[in-house]
Order: sequence, then C-alpha cells, then structure tokens
Amino acid sequence: MHEFPPKPDDQVTLANWRTAPFNQWAFQHVREVIPSADIANDPAGVREFPANPVDLSGLPLTNEGQALDFEGFLERTATDGFVVLHKGKLVCEHYAHGMTEATPHILMSVSKSMLGLLVGILIDQKVLNEEALVTDYMPELADTAYAGATIRHLLDMRAGIEFDEDYLITSGPIVDYRKATNWNPLQPGDVPSDLRSFFLSLTSSDGPHEGRFHYVSPNTDLLAWIIERAAGQRYADLMSDYLWRPMGAGTSGYITVDRLGAPRAAGGMCVTTRDLALVGQLLIEKGRRGQNQIVPEAWIDDLETGGDAQAWKTGDFVDHFPGLPIRYRSKWYVLEESSPILFCLGIHGQYLFVDRENEISIAKHSSRGLPLDEGDENLAIQAALAIRERLI
Repeated sequence: MHEFPPKPDDQVTLANWRTAPFNQWAFQHVREVIPSADIANDPAGVREFPANPVDLSGLPLTNEGQALDFEGFLERTATDGFVVLHKGKLVCEHYAHGMTEATPHILMSVSKSMLGLLVGILIDQKVLNEEALVTDYMPELADTAYAGATIRHLLDMRAGIEFDEDYLITSGPIVDYRKATNWNPLQPGDVPSDLRSFFLSLTSSDGPHEGRFHYVSPNTDLLAWIIERAAGQRYADLMSDYLWRPMGAGTSGYITVDRLGAPRAAGGMCVTTRDLALVGQLLIEKGRRGQNQIVPEAWIDDLETGGDAQAWKTGDFVDHFPGLPIRYRSKWYVLEESSPILFCLGIHGQYLFVDRENEISIAKHSSRGLPLDEGDENLAIQAALAIRERLI
C-alpha cells in the first residue's frame, strides 16, 4: 500500500489482510477493510501522563539461547507500538511501521479482555447475572450446545462447545465463523451469513460445561449479543459509555461488525497503544479515576485470584506456556508470581501486562506473521518480567 493506487498484488484485501506482509498495514487500517462501529472517547476528559523516560536498552533477554537487546526484541517480535507506564508515568514509548501514538491498532483477542471488564461493570449494575443460563437471555439457542451453559462458563472459557480454534486451517466451522463476522470473503456459491445465525450451527458438545479450559472465540461474541439484549444498547456504545469515556481514553476506538451490525467482541476492537496501557493503569488504580469507580474493585481482585488452576492444566493452552503457573478468569490470564501479573493475549502479537502491586502497565501491538508463536509469546512474557525487574 505504498503507491496510489497500489498494484493489484500489493493491495490489502479481505482475503489477505491478516497475512504478512499485508497485515502490517491492515492492522492499523482495519476499518478501511471491514465495517466498524465507533467506540467514542471524551475529548474533554482525556487523561494525560507525565513522561519519565527509562533506558531499557540493556534488558537481559535471550532468544533461542542467544542474547537479545531491547531493540532486537522489538524487531524480532514485529512490534508496531510499545508503551510502558510505571506509577502513572510514561517511561517507554516506541512506534514502527508507520504507527503513531494516535493510531488505533487491532487488539485481536485482547478484545475479549475488554469485554471482561465491561461484563464486570454490568454485573455490578445488575444488568447481567453471571450465574444465569445463556438461554435465559437467548431462548433461541435452546437447541444448541450452549443449553445449560451459564454466563460464568462463557467468561471462563469452560463451556463444552465443540469448536476447533485452529487459525491455520482453511475449511470447517472456524472459517464459517470468520465469514459470518465479515473477516473472510465469501467464496463462489456461499450464502451471506451473519454472526448471530452462526451460533445456531454450534450444536455439538465436546464435554460438560465447567470442565477444562476450552478456548472458543464465539463464546465471547455470544456474550456481546447477551450484553446488547440485556442492556438494550449497542455493544460499542456501552463500551464507550462505561469504560472508554470514563477512563479518559485519548482517542476513540472502534470495533469490526458483521453485515447486520453485530460486533466482533472476540477480536475486532481497535485502539491506540497508549489507551491499551491506560486500561492497565485503571486496573492498577483499583478501577477508579478520581472519585469515579469505573470497574468494580472486587471484580479486578477476582481477575487476579479467581480461575481454576486444574481447568487450565487440563485445557487447550497449557502446552503453549510450558511450566508457567497460569489461570484464566473472566477473559484475563494471570501469571502467578510473587506479585501476580494479569495479562491479555491476542494473535499476531498483541499484549497487555499489568503488575498491580508494582504499578506497571505494558502494552504491545504487533504485526507478526504467525497467529500463534510459542517462542514469541514466551519472549514477550520474558520481556515483561525483565522490564519489571528494571523498574522496581
């Protein structure tokens, strides 16, 4: 996308936007590829951070047994934006590949964690009941595998839904899902679909509800539908009203939608790296901004202390993070350290790490070629721990 118009082979399209090298441009221009809904900020209430730069160049990092400096880490992991906040001050900020502090970048599955915060707010306001059945809100799903599942099961990825979250396969339910969400083009003979209709196709169970951690992205999109029905408002507007405006986001975000306007809450939210780091700062400050309680403190505490360790050990991702003591709660991961680290993870290298005790928030946007890369994910965790050691 460097010539105007670009040559046909260089154009970013719905068919190639998540593949390298096209994703480097596309992840910063998603709304030019896919329809979206605005998540408005409040220009009059933007939160500013004083700068207190810290030199991270000598971080003791290794990659496949070889020493790696901080700049090498950023390049090795295809970093587009990187922001570190410590005690409410901006200590590190880096951008590459045309990105700036005002560029919204796709969060991929970090979007799920943003939904997790919104659900906590709505449960506190009695709009949602986490123990209610999915079918209490969505009776039309009574004949699907979601029958008997609760809101809590969806939040913790413990619903017994048969679904293979393989990002590299080229056919099957996950490809149908992407077409339904407007993320993949229709092929000749395909009938236009939509996200809400797609849920009716999930009729097979792969085990009991409240069993192992089983990562199924449509669970999060279903929660967004439940949220809209329970609150009587669009998901994007609720995210704006309850989180984005109150916390002082510097820039409006947006979220991709399907052909009927349903939000891709599992992966389609796009925000700046600064605003992603600000979400971490909000958790550090117990969900408050001044006198305004935005996210319930008890909900944030539960992110850190809740979750079932056994469900994780028998679940989908345990082999991806070998030896790491991790739990999953309400769309957030927690790494059990002496001071726990809450984190979010999105494919192609999107991260938010939050150490509440030491007041550190680390946000990273990337355009890595592979959706999942065990070495990259573990290198990002290594870098977060090294940055913490440098700062405390």
